[in-house]
Order: sequence, then C-alpha cells, then structure tokens
Amino acid sequence: MDQSTVPLLSHVTRPVRRPLGLALSGLFVAGLLLAAAPTPAAHADDDTSGISGAPAGVNGADGRSRFSYQLSPGQHLDDQYVLRNTGTTPETMKVFATDAYNTDDGAFGLLETDSVPTDAGSWVSFTGGAKTLEVPLDPGATKVIPFSVDAPADASPGDHAAGIVISVQSAQGAILVDRRVATRLYARVPGALQSSLTISSISASYSSALSPLQGSTTLTYTIRNNGNIALSAHMVAGVNTYFGIAAASPVRQDLAEMLPGSTRTVSLTVPDVGQLGYLNPYVSMAPFVDGDALDPGALTNVDRDTVTLAMPWWLIILLVIALIVYAIIRLRRRRDEKIAAAWLEYTEAEARRHAVVQ
Repeated sequence: MDQSTVPLLSHVTRPVRRPLGLALSGLFVAGLLLAAAPTPAAHADDDTSGISGAPAGVNGADGRSRFSYQLSPGQHLDDQYVLRNTGTTPETMKVFATDAYNTDDGAFGLLETDSVPTDAGSWVSFTGGAKTLEVPLDPGATKVIPFSVDAPADASPGDHAAGIVISVQSAQGAILVDRRVATRLYARVPGALQSSLTISSISASYSSALSPLQGSTTLTYTIRNNGNIALSAHMVAGVNTYFGIAAASPVRQDLAEMLPGSTRTVSLTVPDVGQLGYLNPYVSMAPFVDGDALDPGALTNVDRDTVTLAMPWWLIILLVIALIVYAIIRLRRRRDEKIAAAWLEYTEAEARRHAVVQ
C-alpha cells in the first residue's frame, strides 16, 4: 500500500423498490475524508481498489495541500487536478466541485452530491464548461485534468470555500459502495476583509474530587466567525483565584478552522483546581490561518472570563466542628463558673451564719 494513502470511509446502501436516482441520492451524505494535506487515497478492505487526487501542475502533483486563490470579481483562472488509480482494478472516477461548510463537530464538510452549489463550488468548470467529469483509469494510472475558476461579477469580499470531489461507485453483492475523496478549494475575493472571531455565552462549572486540591473546572463557550476570513485559533484556558493568582496550570487546544459565518460550541476542562471558593476561569484565543492559506494580515487575540464558586467544604466542615467544640467548652466553662460562684456564695453564707450563732 502506498504510504501516502489512508482508508476512506465508504457509503453503502442496499437496493430498495424506488427509482435508482433516489437510491443513489442516499449515498452522498457527509462522510468525506477531508484533510489539509493532498487528498489521500481510499482503499477497500481487500486493498484492490483505491483513488487519490491532489493539486497539480502540467506534469503532476506539485506539493500543494489545497487550492488557494485570490480572485477579483469577474476574474478567470486555470488550474489542474491530478487523479490516480492506486488500486489494482480499473476505475471510472466521477469528478465535480461543490460548496463547503462546517459540520456540527467542526469538521470541513461538503454538500451532498444532489445539492446544487451556489458559492465557490459553482465557480468551478471543467473542459467545455462541464460541471462533472467521468474519467476511466487503469490500475496505477494517473491523469491531470484542467479546470477553471470564474468568480462572478458580484462576488462578495472574503473567503469562499469549496472542494473538488472524486467519487467511485461499485456494487459489492447487494450493496452499492460509494468511495469519495476531496481536496479543499478556497477563493479569496479582495475588498473589505474582516477577521473576527468572537466568544459569547461563556460559563463555567466546578466538579469536586475526593482530594480538595484535585477538582476540575469546565469552561463552555460559543465561538462565532463574524468576519469573512476562514480562521483557526490557538486556545488557552485556565483558572485564577484571589488577586489573579493561578489556581491551576492552563490547558491548550487548537480550534479547527471555522469558515465565515459558522458557529461552534467548545468545552475545555482545567484539571487540578482546588476548592478555593472564588474562581475566575478564563479563555484566550490567538487566531491564525493554515499554512497554505493566504495571509489575512494582523489578527487580534480574543479574551473572555467568568466567575464561579468552588466552596471548600472540607474547610467549612472543620470550622463548623471547631466552632461546635468551642461552644461546648464555653458552655461547660460558664456552667462550672456558675456552680463555683454558687458554692462560694453558699460557703460564705454558712460562715456568716456560724459567726452569728457564736
């Protein structure tokens, strides 16, 4: 197996008593393997079938991991895409472009095959203006296919995301298998570019542990890309306490790329937070763009914080016990003092009485 290839999730279906077009439409659900590297090959379990694709020059793959363009409204450009049959059986590959979006879990997704693209996916055409190609390839063969990108005259400023998809369908008994791989395509239209990640709806909760110093604080917040540039971010979450003193070591996590207009809810857990009463959880984001993306210029960090309580119940219980013991001791002392005073008064009275009698 080619070391540059990895398995791709396949879509399967069984024949039903409906028109073939409806049966096939159920195959093209989200489930593409989309990576920031050149599109990997897809192999069946027996390793006899595989497909791959990558950005290319006239002589083959040129090392790009994605298609990244800067296009003015109305501008036309040409590029190439290389297809390869990495398996041991002949394949007929269907090639097309469609629009991209962020899935609920933050992955880079593409529209279903029967959905009509309206953004950058609709800007891509193949030879003769075709929107779809059928390319037969023998085992081990490659083919460079030209395509063009035409930005409409009314294209809005910012990043427009799409993907070029390779699809191969094959029947395996009663099952129809659709294997797909795709390469990302980004077209940036110059103009009023805005890079804007925001954090909203931030909240925090504390989970205690057996040890009063080993609890955890979970921050949950919503991130929205309000700009028109696709952005990722380095995130840092931590917890401070009184006077800004750190209550635990911060945790770090990268935010997967967010396309313009997308929203994502993130939860980060900071471990080993003591029950210190007042806690000030915070999150900081440093936006960035992927290595092969166009430079958007200076990017601004985003910081948010909130307040939560982690009551030191162990200390409170000890204090309550100490107060109870102190109160008991005080009550006993007062009672003993009253008894002693009464006894002293009695003995003095008896002494005076005996003195009078004598």
